[in-house]
Amino acid sequence: MDNNQPIIVKRITRKAAGHHGGAWKIAFADFAVAMMAFFLVMWLVTVATPEQLRDISGYFNDPIGFSEGGSPYPIDLGGSPQVSPERTLSKEQDPEDQDMVDEASAKELAAKLEQLELDMLLQELQNQIDEDPVLQRFKDQILIEITQDGLRIQIVDAENRPMFASGSAQLQPYFEEILLTLSDTIAKVPKKISISGHTDAEPFRGRNGYGNWELSSDRANAARRTLLVAGYPESQVARVVGYADSALFDRSEPLSPTNRRIDIIVLNHQAEEQMLESADAGSDEAVLEADASSSAGAALEGVPEQTTPAAADPVDADAAPADAAPASSTERQQQRSLNLFEDAANAESRLRQQVLPESR
Repeated sequence: MDNNQPIIVKRITRKAAGHHGGAWKIAFADFAVAMMAFFLVMWLVTVATPEQLRDISGYFNDPIGFSEGGSPYPIDLGGSPQVSPERTLSKEQDPEDQDMVDEASAKELAAKLEQLELDMLLQELQNQIDEDPVLQRFKDQILIEITQDGLRIQIVDAENRPMFASGSAQLQPYFEEILLTLSDTIAKVPKKISISGHTDAEPFRGRNGYGNWELSSDRANAARRTLLVAGYPESQVARVVGYADSALFDRSEPLSPTNRRIDIIVLNHQAEEQMLESADAGSDEAVLEADASSSAGAALEGVPEQTTPAAADPVDADAAPADAAPASSTERQQQRSLNLFEDAANAESRLRQQVLPESR
């Protein structure tokens, strides 16, 4: 029987493997160099003496110390390297320098902590304004920000909602509620505050001798009394001052109601120190002026009153009569008004010019 099945022939083509590249050679070369360096270091450590090992260690710990009086190399075949104490970086630090560094670090850390404390107070006040029903109605009139002096809280007038009665320091009920509500939160930070009052540029014509300066000061003091009634510690009030219209909030609109405001600044440590230094300088100047006045008065009392020209200058004694009358009160007043710091001879000459012509 005939076999009709087809014959299938399979031909397999074999190809030689392609070239893999030479990247492995670079990696092997790096490995060989690393191993050579490793064995070289191990050999040096084995053959080096303890002194040489100590010098090598000192070189890598303080290389600058070998720039003078020794060799710039870790091992000098010509002699042992010497450390230069003037140039070394590992010398002991001066205790005074250490104290200065510690003090500066402490001040920097204190400033950072103080800034963090004021930032937290700012966030708490903002949350209180957003959540408290009383403050939420007037949040457009309460402005809070961080300044170089500390945390500043500004409460400004609105167009139809002033904080005080017109031309007076009487607080409106809503402004009292704002101060009473904020006082507890501000008192949580044990820092001193500064309270300042401001007016707009409209001159106050209520009564004679009373203007915007007096009005702004009275309003700031009224705000202080309200805070104290709310329980704010009086010892934490550092300053109460009125600025009138000298520091306008809106300089483009001098008559804007926002210029009428009360500022409460929670002072940082730097601003508080500057305030104390200014107060001390002012008190010292006042003491110096008082001492100068008392010294001048004592000096005037010590000047003898000259009654006759003969006592002033013996040369002119014959020019005056023997029974010359004592100097009048006007002459004595002129005598006391002399400059105490002039030379004594000049003072006597002036006395003769003022007294002798009249006695003649």
